[in-house]
Amino acid sequence: MDLKKLPKTEFAAAVAQIAGERNIDVQSILDSIEFGLISAYKRDQKERGAEVSEDDQFEVELSADSGSFKVFKLEGDKKIEVTPPGFGRIAAQTAKQAIDQKIHEVEKETVIGEFQKKIGSLVPGIVLRSDPYKMVVGVGKTEGICPKDEQIRGEVIQLGSRKWFLLKDIVKDEETGKSEIVLSRRDPEFIKQLFIREVPEVGNKSVTVEKIARSAGERTKVAVSSSQAGVDPVGSCIGQKGSRIQAILNELPSTEKVDVVPFSKNINHFVVQALSPAQDIKVVSIDQNVATVSVPESQLALAIGGGGENVRLAGQLVGLEIKITQNQE
Repeated sequence: MDLKKLPKTEFAAAVAQIAGERNIDVQSILDSIEFGLISAYKRDQKERGAEVSEDDQFEVELSADSGSFKVFKLEGDKKIEVTPPGFGRIAAQTAKQAIDQKIHEVEKETVIGEFQKKIGSLVPGIVLRSDPYKMVVGVGKTEGICPKDEQIRGEVIQLGSRKWFLLKDIVKDEETGKSEIVLSRRDPEFIKQLFIREVPEVGNKSVTVEKIARSAGERTKVAVSSSQAGVDPVGSCIGQKGSRIQAILNELPSTEKVDVVPFSKNINHFVVQALSPAQDIKVVSIDQNVATVSVPESQLALAIGGGGENVRLAGQLVGLEIKITQNQE
């Protein structure tokens, strides 16, 4: 629609101003008003005791220059005007609500468009609401959701708390067409992004996070490497007196332990490192995706971990099933 061709009436000027200030297409504003008027008409008729079926079809003819309108009921090929007397006041309120809603939708889509560039990175958020299925989190000028299966099992976050979240995805609801920001604290990528944030060497890529195996809220194993001479990848991640790893742990539940181990292309060495904090481990054999290792009795509990967690995560890290046997010290 060419705004220059519109008469400079109050209505046309108002619509043009809103469209210009908010960068919204004029026709989309008019469409929203027409949709709102039909909804308001149906509601008004029901309140007056008239029967309005869901199958009834209505149409609004709205003048883009004056704002005048007529409501029509569609019956076959006929259009019957049904504009109720005195409907102008309701229509004015409806138009304002429709415009406000359109502005809100466009602003949200603009903000979400900016977040599209941040997928896969950390964003700070404030927990606003929570139910058994999701947390609603304030992120910047909009809201995101952290579904139950993206939360850390057993973690209780108080309303109003500020936390870091992985911006995992932006999905569009098929029914409403609206976009939703999906957040996660459970995804292993959340751990990697914490390392990028807290460890400068990971951020500048002199240290690489090669692999992560995680049981969120319980234990995480991170394998790191460096191709830069003189850089200790594990030491860089731990930090002086454990300062860097502590900053990462502070963002996790107190129940979650994090093991940082050196990555190795030598699978035997990698298996031994992956079973940290257990020591004195020997690889007996690797055959058909199964690594058999021997462990001293004193290190057996550490190697296996509570409920077999340590050996299971070590297996995930190296991509093998690990079987533990006991050797004699």
